[in-house]
Parts: sequence; structure tokens; C-alpha cells
Amino acid sequence: MPAGFAHTFSIEVTRPNAAEVAALADILPAGTAVYFSAVPTITPHEIVTAAASLRKAGLEPVIHIAARRIRAAADLQDLLARLRGEADVRRLLVIGGDVEPLGPYLDALSVIQKGGLREAGMEEIGIGAYPEGHPRIAPARLEASLDEKIAAAAAQGLRVHIVSQFSFSPDRILAWLKQMRACGIARPVKIGMAGPTSVPALFRYAKRCGVAASLRGLATGSAASLFGHVGPDRIIEVLAAADGLGEAMPHYFSFGGAVETARYACEAAHGKHGAGRAMAH
Repeated sequence: MPAGFAHTFSIEVTRPNAAEVAALADILPAGTAVYFSAVPTITPHEIVTAAASLRKAGLEPVIHIAARRIRAAADLQDLLARLRGEADVRRLLVIGGDVEPLGPYLDALSVIQKGGLREAGMEEIGIGAYPEGHPRIAPARLEASLDEKIAAAAAQGLRVHIVSQFSFSPDRILAWLKQMRACGIARPVKIGMAGPTSVPALFRYAKRCGVAASLRGLATGSAASLFGHVGPDRIIEVLAAADGLGEAMPHYFSFGGAVETARYACEAAHGKHGAGRAMAH
């Protein structure tokens, strides 16, 4: 497995406890971006505490802000102030959040435009993208939305990177990324991929997240690996061998556990072949 493409990466976790944060700090290179996902039941205090824990451990916390779940503009400002003041958070991933709006923000764009992110000390945001499309948003609308968010962030003085939904289809990822580059979008892209986990679990996440093409690829490509864990080896190999991708790197979703995913990511970063298969139980 070529190491170049996977050398730098980010990882996404959900509610890591103190032991997991300590383990991540032991495994991951200092300063690795760790994205903290916005599960619906999490409280602002939990978010700030986790961010501070990651920062203290020498990692870079990147906090998900789900626009439609914010009940009031004051709640967002309070959260941003605490994140900056208590955890030195400077990066966010701004997403819509698949619920009906609970407050003034109808989508990620409205948070970027009206959320006062730069004034709160934020310096960079990630915005979501979908190599396999979105089950509820037309392709043309997705493309226009991406352009609008990039322009709005630039107008606010925010750096921008793109974080894609995970996929199990290297061909689909490659075509999407090349198309985006052909359209003139040169921002860094963090390519979503599932860290090592069981095939049944991958099916569950793929169905929940609407990645239909990936389900077909997973059904045919992973049948021989139904026992044990599989990782995104093939995706990494294809993207590492491709030209014209611009600044792109893996973004690992830790469906099989944050610690196992971190180990996999580090093995892939060093070009170890079959990193996913090495996790088999």
C-alpha cells in the first residue's frame, strides 16, 4: 500500500471517554485532527469537555456544528466562546443535521453566514460533500450549495476544507473528486472512509447514511471477508495511484471503534499492506 496519500489523515470519533482519549494520544501523531461528531443527545458541556480533553492530549479537536439542532443564536455563541476559551478550538465542521430546524439556522450555509464564527475566534471550517449524492438533495442543488458555502466562508475570512461522506466505492470517489477539481474547486478534501469494522456493521451504516452505490460494492467486494474486520485498503490503493487529485487525504470514520481506527490509520500512513485485513479477528 503506497504511503503518500495516507500519510496525513484525520479521524472522526463519537463521545470518546478518558481512556480512549489517552489511547488515541499514544497512537496518533501529535496534532492529528480528531473530529468530534454531533450526536443528537450530546450536551454542550460534554462537547466542551471532550474538546478540552483532546486538546490537552496534544490532538487537534474539530467540532461538528449541526445547524438545525441549534435552538437559539445565543446558544451557538455560548458554545463557540466556551470551545475557544476552554479548549482552544479553532476549527469546526459545519453540517446541516438531518432534522427539522429547532431554531434560527435552516442549514449549514446560514451558520456560516450569520453564526459569527470568525468573530468567535474560529479560523477554519469543514463543509460536507457527497461522492454518491444525497438521498434527499438533488445533485445540482448539492453542487450549488458547495459553491455557496465556500464563497460564504471566504467572505467571512475563514479557511475551508471539504469533508466527504464515507463511501466503499473507490471508482465513485475518484470520479467525484476529479469532477470537483475540473469545476475549479481546489480546496483540500478529506475523503471519508470507514475504518476497520465488520461487514454487517458497514451494511448498517451504509443503509443509514444513504450510500447506495457503496452497498452494491460492499456486497460484491467484501463477501470473502464476512468474518473479522475489513478496512478501506482498496480505496487507499486506488487514490494513492491516481493523478490530479490536488490536496486530498483520508478521513476515517471510527465505526469499529476509535482506537482500532487510529491504529489502522497509522499503519496505512506508513504504507503497511493489508492494514485492514491485519485487524481480522
